[in-house]
Amino acid sequence: MIVIACILVVKVYLCTYVIYITMKKLFSNIGIWIIIAMIIGIIVGSIMGPEAAMFKPLGELFIQLIKMLVIPLVVVSIISGAATLGETKSAGLVGSISIGYMLCTTMISVIVAITLAIFFKPGASLSVDSVAALTTASDSAAAGVAPALGFWDTVIGMIPDNPIRAMAEGDILQIIIFGMFLGLGLASLSSEKRTKFVNGLNIILDALIWCINKVMLVAPLGVFGLIADATGTFGFEVLMQIANLLWVDLIAVLIIGLGLYPLTLLLFSRIPLKTFFRAMVKPQIISFSTASSLATLPVNMEACDQMGISKQTSGFVLPLGATINMSGNAIYYSIVAIFFAQFYGIDLGMSEYVSIVIVCTLGAIGQAGVPGPTFLVVAVLVAAGIPIEGLPLLYALDRIFDMIRTTLNITGDASCAAVVDRFAKE
Repeated sequence: MIVIACILVVKVYLCTYVIYITMKKLFSNIGIWIIIAMIIGIIVGSIMGPEAAMFKPLGELFIQLIKMLVIPLVVVSIISGAATLGETKSAGLVGSISIGYMLCTTMISVIVAITLAIFFKPGASLSVDSVAALTTASDSAAAGVAPALGFWDTVIGMIPDNPIRAMAEGDILQIIIFGMFLGLGLASLSSEKRTKFVNGLNIILDALIWCINKVMLVAPLGVFGLIADATGTFGFEVLMQIANLLWVDLIAVLIIGLGLYPLTLLLFSRIPLKTFFRAMVKPQIISFSTASSLATLPVNMEACDQMGISKQTSGFVLPLGATINMSGNAIYYSIVAIFFAQFYGIDLGMSEYVSIVIVCTLGAIGQAGVPGPTFLVVAVLVAAGIPIEGLPLLYALDRIFDMIRTTLNITGDASCAAVVDRFAKE
């Protein structure tokens, strides 16, 4: 009996110790705390309702801290990455593969989204009263819609007339264009001059990453504030009014995120899918809670490091992708267009569908990688001849869609980096 009792005591002790070590390891992971913060935020938002907006400053503080570091991070990483890649004479190849990958996956995403919207008809079951109920409350949002830029306006607007002003104003696309040119210019210098400058940039980059790691310690508080505010403001009753649009959008995102991107990884990269998705858990949680590709950029870079992707490739591809790789946005634009066409009983022809594909694919390029309503959907609706009067319904709930599409966007950025890294090394 004594022996049995001793064995039981040892087993209990070992089990307790294993549980303690496991729990200690789990709760030392910032990702676990972020998930806990999300759950608490949903509960608090549901209980407090609109009063949960009192926690919004916590989220705004977190995002503001990230924004403070993002601009210098993008500048330094793009210049350093372009200089290093330019030295190996693979910058042209890397840039071509990156942009080609992003454009192709975005166009496929739009086609998948249109197909799903036509098949499931998410807008056919809504009533005009549903839109009218929120139109009055959201007139101010609709009034702020700016006219969409043309193709050449967008292209010309990518080139900064004053790089310093572009940095001060946070125009990421202009910063990237300038950084690429400057980096390639550094690559043309002698090895001695180039090495000293690039090493200095890498020292600054390491310091910025240290700062970002410290900021991430307050991420759970920020996530709690953002989720509590979103849940309390929107509520579940209002969300159900456009549930059809939401789940069709989610299906399209899952098809691309769990189908297209993994397929490209299997065919064109050497990173196992298990390794990729394990490393992407933390960036996906951050992107979903912050709805910001730029805020997730540092965490996404860390995930690429864990996958074994070179810092030169991730430093070049990820900032570029955070600005121009917006397949999640393109999916949203196209589904919204079909949604309102069905709502108003408009039969779209092939020319309208082609217009939607082109405008969504090209229009998604250069969208700001920060949370907030996107008004490019107006250009998509106008191009297809669809009324825009119902848009305030979506502006009221844009945050929910923004979190979903941002998660897909940053997953596409990382998969692009994985594909590009293989060809860059070869």
